[in-house]
Amino acid sequence: MDILWNNAASAAVFAGLGVVLFVVAFVVLDLLTPGRLWDEIGEKRNQAAATLMGCVAIALGIIVAAAIH
Repeated sequence: MDILWNNAASAAVFAGLGVVLFVVAFVVLDLLTPGRLWDEIGEKRNQAAATLMGCVAIALGIIVAAAIH
């Protein structure tokens, strides 16, 4: 039973790390791009900005999965 809790705790840590990395990457990308990225996606419905953030989310998922493996 200890192994189960240890694995669950490890998964929770990696999930939390993934969320933190995503937020940090979003903020950094927002600072590097002209204008506000969140306004471009939410208010102006800019599909290119949404695609960019989707690619960042997929890349971070791959990185976190590789770190877990």
